[in-house]
Amino acid sequence: MKRLATFAAGCALAFALGASLLPAAAQTAYPTRPVRIIVPFGAGGIADITVRVVAEKLTEKLGQQFVIENQPGAGGITAARAAIQGGTDGYTLALLSNGTAISVPLFKKLPFDPVKDFTPVSSLGYFDFLFLTNGASKYKSVAELVAFAKANAGALNVGTVNVGSSQNLSAELFKSMAGIDFTIIPYKGTPDLVLATTRNDVDLMIDSYASAKAMLADKKIRALASSGLTRSPVLPDLVTVDESGVKGFEVTSWNAIFAPAGTSKEIVATLNSAIRDVLAMPDVKKRLLELGIEAKASTPQELEDRLTSDIAKWSAVITKANIEKQ
Repeated sequence: MKRLATFAAGCALAFALGASLLPAAAQTAYPTRPVRIIVPFGAGGIADITVRVVAEKLTEKLGQQFVIENQPGAGGITAARAAIQGGTDGYTLALLSNGTAISVPLFKKLPFDPVKDFTPVSSLGYFDFLFLTNGASKYKSVAELVAFAKANAGALNVGTVNVGSSQNLSAELFKSMAGIDFTIIPYKGTPDLVLATTRNDVDLMIDSYASAKAMLADKKIRALASSGLTRSPVLPDLVTVDESGVKGFEVTSWNAIFAPAGTSKEIVATLNSAIRDVLAMPDVKKRLLELGIEAKASTPQELEDRLTSDIAKWSAVITKANIEKQ
């Protein structure tokens, strides 16, 4: 009888252990069907290309299709809503960016809170903006440009894409930190901005490496500096704005994967691990670097810290520049 009781106790223990392992085993099966990544930008842009490169590799690595859905417009609101409504099972993800951080102070009222309504997974890539002039411009450095602006208040024209964009707010931050006054001229899109620079309609333009790559190669446009605190990996010989005398100036754009708040830690961990492996692949690094993007994963906490710090940073810039909320 004692031996029978011992056997029964052993069976009960084995059953209990097996049952406790069932949720973990079930989680390791993720994903078992296609995963959507909702992107708040149109096809063909830097964010879209970045996430497509990563999605293709995630499909190969995790065995399920990662499908990109572009939902541009409305300051990212449409895409964010769609992602939140997708549920917390890990099959609907969102691409958020520094543009999301800017949207928080730029809009009077967002119908979502990126900090509370999303769970960070991992960053995908970081990229700087370039300070660019016409290839024949008299300005050979940011220091020369600042000196001219200090001696001729309001005479300098700086071109960016639309008001409230990362590029536009970079110009506002530059104006504030350099202690100079100039006119910021917003353009509808990058092609118009590049054309204006080649025509000398503006003295300086601020935009991404990808937008000016061809013109830089043809020497129709010249780069004076990059906007990060450290030199851009795609142009390592180019000084930063900080090195050029505007100490502490730093603008680094980023793209990252988030999941709706409430998504399990196990799913987030699975995605984070896979993204880390993908971004470490030499061919992925090379492809993104061609666009001026440094492939770089993060922990969820690092990404959350970046989002919250950027919201605070751009809120201060928008307030100081008296930019009207949309």
